[in-house]
Amino acid sequence: MTKTLDLTPDELLTTTRTVRKRLDLERPVPMELIRECIEIALQAPSGSNRQTWHWLVITDAEKRAAIGEYYRQAVEQYLASSGSAGKLHADDPERGPVQRRVGDSVAYLGERMGQVPVLVIPCLQVRSLPAGNQAGLWGSILPAAWSYMLAARARGLGTAWTTLHFTFEQEISELLGLPEDIRQTVLIPTAYTIGTNFKPAPRQPLDDVLHVNGW
Repeated sequence: MTKTLDLTPDELLTTTRTVRKRLDLERPVPMELIRECIEIALQAPSGSNRQTWHWLVITDAEKRAAIGEYYRQAVEQYLASSGSAGKLHADDPERGPVQRRVGDSVAYLGERMGQVPVLVIPCLQVRSLPAGNQAGLWGSILPAAWSYMLAARARGLGTAWTTLHFTFEQEISELLGLPEDIRQTVLIPTAYTIGTNFKPAPRQPLDDVLHVNGW
C-alpha cells in the first residue's frame, strides 16, 4: 500500500478540493495507484449490496484527447450560459470574486482535460432509468466516486468532479465501447497535484443552512 499524506480524517474531508489549475499534466500516474484508490472506493455502500458498478480508467492518449475535445465543446457551451459558475453572485462582494475564480478554473480545465494523465469514469449497470425516485440508484455509485477522490487526495493526487461531458454522453459511450446498459455517472480527471497544501473552501455559515426538526 502506498504511503499516504499525513492528514487527519477531518483534514482529508475538508481539503479534498476540486483541482483544475494545479493538476500536474506532465507527471505520469502509476496504474497501481489508481487501482488502490478504486479498491478503497469499492468499500462504499451500494443499494441492496448489488455492487453493479464498473470503473473505466482511460490512459490511452488518443482516447483522452477525444474525450477532452468533447469536454472542451461542452465547457464552451456552459461558459456561454447564464448559469455558469463565473456569472453567479456577480453583485455579491464576497462570493462574486470566488465564483469568477471558479469560472476561470473551469475554462482552464476545459482546454486541458485531454492532457490529464488519467480519466476515471465510474459507471452503473442499469437496464432502464426508473421514472420515479432515482436517489437509491445514483446513491449506489456516488459515495464510491467520492471515496475514490478522498483516496486519491490521501495519495497526493488531485481530482475534479465533472459532469459537463454528459452533453456528449452517447458519443463518449460509443468511443469507449460501452454496452447499452452501462451508464456513466461522472468524469474524474486524476493527476498528481502541484503541491499538496490545500485548504478548506469558503462555505455558507452552518446556521444559514441548518434546520432542526423541520424548516
